[in-house]
Amino acid sequence: MAEPQRFRFKPRYRGLAFGAAGLGTALTGISIVALGAAMLPLATGAAGMVLGAAYLLSPTWRLEVVVGDDALEVKSKSATKLHLAWGDVKRVVMSTTVPAMFVDGGAPAQSLLVPDDGAPAPYDIDDKPGLCAAILTHVDPAKVTKVERLDTTSKS
Repeated sequence: MAEPQRFRFKPRYRGLAFGAAGLGTALTGISIVALGAAMLPLATGAAGMVLGAAYLLSPTWRLEVVVGDDALEVKSKSATKLHLAWGDVKRVVMSTTVPAMFVDGGAPAQSLLVPDDGAPAPYDIDDKPGLCAAILTHVDPAKVTKVERLDTTSKS
């Protein structure tokens, strides 16, 4: 049995989160120092700091996709969020232009999106080309549909 391959989730909008936290810090500081702690800039600055930090410290970034011989899993240290046996995969829609794919397990809670730049996902995944290749080695080729981009695919 081969060692499972592991691919970590990572924040997709790090720059935006750092920007919100930094701008919030600056706005809070200006409010306290120059504006006598005016409530509106103080509150909006604090909100920017909290929201940026919350995104960057999210437990989502501790998740990993595990590709094993028998299943695809999304796991944290304490729990398995998704367990999809390779035989239960309904279809895989794969982009031919960028490393991105949708692994359909029949229901949203049993599916995985490996996002491309235009995907509506707040996360990214390390080594997407490696993850896509690992998934393809375990899925029946008859279940794989190749498209140019995932966002042009309609559900059937």
